Amino acid sequence: MLARIAVALEAIAGRMAAPAAEPADDILDRAEAFIWQPEGRLAPVAKVSRVEMELLQGVDRMRDTLMQNTERFATGLPANNALLWGARGMGKSSLVKAAHAAINARPGVEGRLKLIEIHREDIESLPALMTLLRASDYRFIVFCDDLSFDGNDASYKSLKAVLEGGIEGRPDNVILYATSNRRHLLAREMVENERSTAINPGEAVEEKVSLSDRFGLWLGFHKCSQDEFLAMVRGYCAHFGIAIDDDQLQREALEWSTTRGSRSGRVAWQFVQDLAGRLEVRLGDR
Repeated sequence: MLARIAVALEAIAGRMAAPAAEPADDILDRAEAFIWQPEGRLAPVAKVSRVEMELLQGVDRMRDTLMQNTERFATGLPANNALLWGARGMGKSSLVKAAHAAINARPGVEGRLKLIEIHREDIESLPALMTLLRASDYRFIVFCDDLSFDGNDASYKSLKAVLEGGIEGRPDNVILYATSNRRHLLAREMVENERSTAINPGEAVEEKVSLSDRFGLWLGFHKCSQDEFLAMVRGYCAHFGIAIDDDQLQREALEWSTTRGSRSGRVAWQFVQDLAGRLEVRLGDR
């Protein structure tokens, strides 16, 4: 029995110690965006689902700040990891993808900026991804959508180590962008549980709260006003050539938002999809 246990432990240790393979240039040349697979592979994304930058209404300040930060990073200048937090459906993830596309197409960058999405449940493999990207000549935005931690989830420590806390830190050619519905990434009950069980409650809570602080750039997204909501709807209609009387458009859009109980970019897009379907207008590639 001891011999079998020893063999099993050696096998586990071998898998844990296996270094991630260096990213081959031919793989990185295949696409502008990838999805990180926790077993150590980058899966190319043939076509990124994104919204055109000009269609993102009511987020001008956040747009300009993120664009400037992304451009500095893409051209080799110092830049900050960014946390986009706030109201649902206000274009946080859409802004990240649109900023990547816009900067990546600029002279001097010309496709050298890659977007890599890591899923929330794969955060523990983030150090392996950093090791994989460190040796590449490309520059990378590592993007995690809807990032938060609940319960007894300890995977936040992997993220904390990468965000300038580990001995290696973040590679110079990598920046992290994350979106979240809350400003502090750890749930309140998670912090309270830590406070009640820790030997030093103050230090335990500080460790939890400090995770968000390690993002140098915080961009807050708030619920839009009625005028901003209507501007989003009109922008979509103009972009896709949906012809409708403005009074009717405004009346129907506001009724739609009332039935949904909220106003946001996502609700505006859902209304436009419904409107286009009723008017038999094809939206084409979005």
